[in-house]
Amino acid sequence: MKERSAPDVTLIPDKLYFKIGEVSKIAGVPTHVLRFWETEFPRISPRRTPTGQRLYTRKEVELVLEIKSLLYQRRFTIDGARQHLRFRSGDEPPPPQEVLEEIRAELDQLRRLLD
Repeated sequence: MKERSAPDVTLIPDKLYFKIGEVSKIAGVPTHVLRFWETEFPRISPRRTPTGQRLYTRKEVELVLEIKSLLYQRRFTIDGARQHLRFRSGDEPPPPQEVLEEIRAELDQLRRLLD
């Protein structure tokens, strides 16, 4: 009987730094996608060698895998994934309950006007 492993668990080699090609293979996305995500997600900022080669830390590789999961499996938009990561990291608190209640009241008023 074959053992089944979790499909979304990706093993990251035990290294300090990873080149962009290695991260591409680990994450299963092309290198141009990684370069694009660097522009969209400020927490992905690989170091550069004197020759200009990108070096990702393990933490950045883990973040790349999380972003891939948010975008490809959970179907978030880029903005939605960025916002999710901000809320999760505590950089920006979610809106207070009072603000949500005000918005809900305004939406109820609009619905009554349309009915």
